Amino acid sequence: MRSDIIKQGVEHAPHRALLYAGGVSDKNIEKPFIGIASSFSDLVPGHIGMRDLERQIEKGIHSGGGQSFIFGVPAVCDGIAMGHCGMRYSLPSRDLIADCVETVANAHQLDGLVLLTNCDKITPGMLIAALRLNIPSIIVTAGPSLEGHCKGETLTFIRGSSEAVGKYRAGNISLEKLNEMVHYACPTIGSCQGLYTANTLACLVEVMGMSLPGCASAAAVSSKKRRIAFESGLAICDIIKNKTLPRDIVTKDALRNAIIVDLALGGSTNSILHLLAIAQSAEIELSLDDFEYLSDKIPQIIKLDPSSTLTMTDLDNAGGISGVFKTLYNKTNEFKNTKNLLGESIEEIAQNAWVDNSVIKPLDNPITNNPGLAILHGNLASEGAVVKISGVDKDVFEFKGRAKVFNHEEDAMKAIVDDVIKEGDVVVIRYEGPKGGPGMREMLAPTSLLVGKGLGKKCALITDGRFSGGTRGLCIGHICPEAAIGGVIGLIEDNDIIEIDINKRIINLKVDETELQRRKENFKPYQNEVPKGYLSKYQKSVSQANKGAIAQ
Repeated sequence: MRSDIIKQGVEHAPHRALLYAGGVSDKNIEKPFIGIASSFSDLVPGHIGMRDLERQIEKGIHSGGGQSFIFGVPAVCDGIAMGHCGMRYSLPSRDLIADCVETVANAHQLDGLVLLTNCDKITPGMLIAALRLNIPSIIVTAGPSLEGHCKGETLTFIRGSSEAVGKYRAGNISLEKLNEMVHYACPTIGSCQGLYTANTLACLVEVMGMSLPGCASAAAVSSKKRRIAFESGLAICDIIKNKTLPRDIVTKDALRNAIIVDLALGGSTNSILHLLAIAQSAEIELSLDDFEYLSDKIPQIIKLDPSSTLTMTDLDNAGGISGVFKTLYNKTNEFKNTKNLLGESIEEIAQNAWVDNSVIKPLDNPITNNPGLAILHGNLASEGAVVKISGVDKDVFEFKGRAKVFNHEEDAMKAIVDDVIKEGDVVVIRYEGPKGGPGMREMLAPTSLLVGKGLGKKCALITDGRFSGGTRGLCIGHICPEAAIGGVIGLIEDNDIIEIDINKRIINLKVDETELQRRKENFKPYQNEVPKGYLSKYQKSVSQANKGAIAQ
């Protein structure tokens, strides 16, 4: 065992003294040392219930013959960090989390890990660490919240708060109604209820085989989630005995399966950033070309909030990810028969699964033949841009509009609030990319305001930043190259015409080459306030979005 280096032999008596100080017994010091990396936080609603799940995991580890040690990692709530300078820390926290887990696991020579996580950047950060370390590991995602109810109306975080603000600004609801909806939008602990980034990543982790079947969709407040936590604690002991490593599980086929399910479910655009980063940590070649290739082959078979009124509760009741396996396996040659940490194959899970085809549609009768996500190219995004097709109304798949250009999210927000943005406009928010921000902020606030004010089908929004998984409307993000390094998005001027064609996967700035060349020669990037501390380090090393926005 790895941990023998800190507990065996006379020379390691000082190490044992410190372990005894922590209450480790003579009997348990011989057992595998298993870290529980917990992102518990009273600040993050999706993580508040982790104290109980930590106990369940501990019980499972000790029942299975291991010695557990809990340690903490940071967690950022994107919803609370949204719309201000705090969002600059969200994506960078993914790399910070990976570094924290790697540091603790290697410094203490742990034999295995249970990674207790939830929410946007924490889950991919944990998986990146597991793949870097390549020691036996299992992930427990803490689960989604239940949906809210207010006087007969079903609410989610997005519909009951972010979009409700837009409705209030448009004069469609009263301030009293807004306050009432906010109180009922998030009735329980857990990640936000729809297929936003947190739940998208939970689903993809289960697809890749790094969490137990049913983990992704089991509600945070359910006894099912507590049982999965206990069983994950048991499982890690067997995973250590069997010497099953993360890189045995997260293969190229497993990553492509994750892309397929992402496309089929219409998940968050952020998943593209994270899958690229996860692949790099596993030393697997993956690029936007893989997403583009598969997007032509995989239709969308389910629509969850924010693109419909269905939630993760409905997905769980319809069979969860196992039901998705049953729907996809043997129906497309692209979906491969990979195995999870317990050695269970997708074929075996699919055979034993139940699926409600009124929620998870059959592959030969999908919701739409379009995938949930797509990659766009053109002179405005020569290295790619990302759109969540599942959140876009068909009437605006082809859109041509006038640019309204902003160098800050806050300036765009003010323009939307003040009714400067009109039907037919393309809101351009730039210098929000990985380097330009720095930190690649999410644009949930402006997109939700547009939808709430009735402009969701009448305007577009493009950015070198990114979007929340809760975003809907004609919103195109991850535009590469970003403005800060001279990308064409930095050359756009007010009232330029921008053309978007989702069917043809095109995004173009309709300015002739002579004029574009003149602008390039005179280009001076806008300089945000020079960051300090962690963001300064991040800005110097981060890659572009089409490479996963990875800080090296």
